[in-house]
Amino acid sequence: MRIEIWADVVCGWAYIGKRRLEQALADPRLAGAGAEVDWLPFRIDPTTPDAAVPAEAAWRDPLVDAALRRCAPGLSPQENRQRISRIAADEGLAPWRVAWRASSHDAHRLLRLARAHGGPALQHEVAEQVMRAHFRDGEDISDRRCLAAAAARAGFPGGRELLDTGAGDREVRELLLIGKARGIATSPTIVVGDRALAGAQPPGVIADFLAAAASGDGDGSGGGGGRREPAEVRRLRWVESLLRQRDPLGALTLLRPLLDAHPGDLNVRRAEARCYFHSAQLARAHDALVRLVADAPDDSYARLMLGRTLQRLGRDDEAAAQLRLAAAMTPEYA
Repeated sequence: MRIEIWADVVCGWAYIGKRRLEQALADPRLAGAGAEVDWLPFRIDPTTPDAAVPAEAAWRDPLVDAALRRCAPGLSPQENRQRISRIAADEGLAPWRVAWRASSHDAHRLLRLARAHGGPALQHEVAEQVMRAHFRDGEDISDRRCLAAAAARAGFPGGRELLDTGAGDREVRELLLIGKARGIATSPTIVVGDRALAGAQPPGVIADFLAAAASGDGDGSGGGGGRREPAEVRRLRWVESLLRQRDPLGALTLLRPLLDAHPGDLNVRRAEARCYFHSAQLARAHDALVRLVADAPDDSYARLMLGRTLQRLGRDDEAAAQLRLAAAMTPEYA
């Protein structure tokens, strides 16, 4: 059973959730599940600067203060920090001293590299050491020297050299988009198949969730092996999700592998045109749609998009012709 943990290593609840997941995995119901944990990236604060700033100074920033209040409605940021530190202590995570507002991007790269070079167990230990450095030792985990030390303690001494090459950057950026497309909105979120459990839930709740997923109870998405849709179909669904979320550039990033592998597929080409149109790349949208209409003249939606693209380009006569054809084929387009 593959257990995904979408989490940010600078999120206190992610560290607490890690401890609770480890307790949940000791449940006898999961003894034969063959659990494999995969840490996947989430950013609770994408605006964090590349160079870390002292946490006390960051907490005085009105924008940071507002973001923290949204995370814990009804509590001041100070009250929320005190609450998290008390819960962390109950989980054996003391002392608790966060000293830096630090970017977690390189830490997420390190986790992906650890998995690629040493498997799930190494990745899990690297996650432990990185979060220990941030939350308990008060270190700056945006500093690659800190990450190198954490990797070495975890048994991954080659981590620093790999970070310096830029390895893992593209994978992390794509995974962040995939998480967004899949609706991941909380750190941590545990996912097994098509099931998700948001937040650092108590161990018993996590164990119940995992046991149900392992048995495949309900939707066939658990460890029992329901039929999974093809990878290409999943990726196209993610593209559609990002388009609905008004992120056409992110959608285009996720579409690139499909454009390379299936350049003639009409669904892929239609999605490409939509990405160009909604990101205001009108010349590219026009060219893609002209080719699409030539290859699929009965595609009313392609003609509708071409007409709207021509309108935005100021070519109203040409646009009107395409829009009339689209409406004749599909009356609701009128």
